[in-house]
Amino acid sequence: LPALTEERRKDYVKLARSRAEDSRVQVRGIRGKAKKELEAIKKDGEAGEDDVKRAEHELDGLTKRFVEQIDAALSAKEAELLEV
Repeated sequence: LPALTEERRKDYVKLARSRAEDSRVQVRGIRGKAKKELEAIKKDGEAGEDDVKRAEHELDGLTKRFVEQIDAALSAKEAELLEV
C-alpha cells in the first residue's frame, strides 16, 4: 500500500474530529435524558431532593469522564495520523 499523502491525512483528521464531536453530542444527549428522568423521579416523590442532587452530580462526573476519554482518543488518533 502506498503511504498516505499529507492531504489525505488531514482529511482523516477532519473525519476523526467530526466523529468525536458526534460522540460528545451523543453523551450529552444521554445526560439530558437522564436529567429529565431524575426530575420526573423528584416530581413524583420517589426520591428526595438530596438524592436527586447526588445523582445529578454523579451524572455530571460520568459525562465529564466520558468526554475526556473521547478527547484523549481523538488526540491519540490525530497524533497517529499526522505522524510521518
